[in-house]
Amino acid sequence: GDSVLRDEAIVEIETDKVAIEVPSPADGVLAEIALVVGADAAPGALLGILNTETSVIPGPPKAEPETLGIEGRRDRPGVPDRAARARNDGGGETRLSPLVRRLIADRKIDVAALSGTGRDGRVTHKDVEAYLSSPVHGGGDSSPAGGRAKRIPHDSMRRNIAEHMTRSLATAPHVTAVFEADFSAVMAHRQVHKTAHAQARAPLTFSAYIIRAAALAMTVAPNVNSRWHDDALELFEDSNIGIGVALGEKGLIVPVIAKAQTLTLQQIAQRLGELTDKARNGKLAPADVQGGTFTISNHGVSGSLFAAPIIINQPQSAILGVGKL
Repeated sequence: GDSVLRDEAIVEIETDKVAIEVPSPADGVLAEIALVVGADAAPGALLGILNTETSVIPGPPKAEPETLGIEGRRDRPGVPDRAARARNDGGGETRLSPLVRRLIADRKIDVAALSGTGRDGRVTHKDVEAYLSSPVHGGGDSSPAGGRAKRIPHDSMRRNIAEHMTRSLATAPHVTAVFEADFSAVMAHRQVHKTAHAQARAPLTFSAYIIRAAALAMTVAPNVNSRWHDDALELFEDSNIGIGVALGEKGLIVPVIAKAQTLTLQQIAQRLGELTDKARNGKLAPADVQGGTFTISNHGVSGSLFAAPIIINQPQSAILGVGKL
């Protein structure tokens, strides 16, 4: 029943790695929602039906031709462009996705009390969940012992990460081996070259060295660069190395450096810096987190010398955990 304009976000699809807003392909009215909130959507699945025969904004007859406007955009008479719509609606309910509108209606929340972190300041369902989890707005709870407790709802990413880790333990046997490495030469090399790399926008972190070393090591031990199947190991020519990036309280994401065996140390450092920035700013594309053949978890940044279990990122065959230097 909601009216939507072309390019307005109408649904959000989440994986355990990224969240993607799907824009409306045309003006119209949402006639049917085929999948309920939280349902699994297979590739190509029908998400909903948009009635494009219903006029959203009064204007000249539809027979009037489209004209190519500023920056190649097709301007339609009577339909304001996206920027104009954003200015005119003042950040009100017309910019809310159906999921957010439903959450607000069900919980009787005043939209004006919400702070939007989405594109152009738009309120997302995570903003609503954050608002609800705060003690002032009902997030507090009385514990059986009489003290105060706070419930923080899991978001989809955190739930999916937990399910993925549990499945991994049940899928393949996990064996942890611990080795000690002398980093003196690496530390000395970094001290000499880090300024030049920084000027080339390739921050020379220890993670870059570890990725480079892993890529070279897998040319010697190719069985490590493989994918586990019930009946065989699938060996890959390219070392597509994922590196775990913490997202604060939200969880962990693993962007992938493709064909790491073909890259120099500086190229790895540059790509790693780009992916880390994109991950922490929520700008990763699906392609940035796909196709990994090996994963590195740099848990040592938190100060831990050793972490166990290090859960294999299925369907890969191995993972490297790096402790404190």
